[in-house]
Amino acid sequence: GYAILKDHHGPAQYLLIPTARITGIESPLLLRAGAPNYFAAAWKARRFVGAALHHDLPRDAISLAINSMKGRSQEQLHIHIDCLREDVYTSIKNMLPGIDAHWGVLPATLAGHRYRAIYLPGQELTTNPFALVAATLTDPQAMGAQTLAVVGVDDARRGPGFVVLLDHSDLAHGDYGSAEELQDHSCRIAGQSQWPATASSSLSSTGTSR
Repeated sequence: GYAILKDHHGPAQYLLIPTARITGIESPLLLRAGAPNYFAAAWKARRFVGAALHHDLPRDAISLAINSMKGRSQEQLHIHIDCLREDVYTSIKNMLPGIDAHWGVLPATLAGHRYRAIYLPGQELTTNPFALVAATLTDPQAMGAQTLAVVGVDDARRGPGFVVLLDHSDLAHGDYGSAEELQDHSCRIAGQSQWPATASSSLSSTGTSR
């Protein structure tokens, strides 16, 4: 029910795109009973990022992002799979002890915007982030303004898990609702010396999206 495509922008950016016609984050199809957990599938596809970079990146260096209706360029749902920005990586590590199982506003901005965050435990992403976000809204029509990112974490106390980051478009304050801003499509974080090298892989490419 989905395809994994190489984006032209960056050495290792991939996109998960449903094969069904789903416009974007606002689609009610994402919240139907039995709907695929596209974020879980995107997380499993992170191996393509490591293969393209010839580095087996740790879970906390990888991120998934989907933009709001105002922050995207296409009318077909796509989840960006790519490296996390180095500054965002450091900020999340520093704030992680204060992120728990309840939504809370982060004490510091990420990429200049104030995100809310929630912690999800587990090696794999069993919770559907779309449903998690929808549950916070009193107006279902507001779903299209939301943007979210999922970042893998490895907490010394809680073990492997995820941080889900949520923002919304606010054009009056210059925020288009683009969680893709938390990613680094040049993947500078892959150059850190502690990441182990892995075998190279030849992977095909396609167009650029946001």
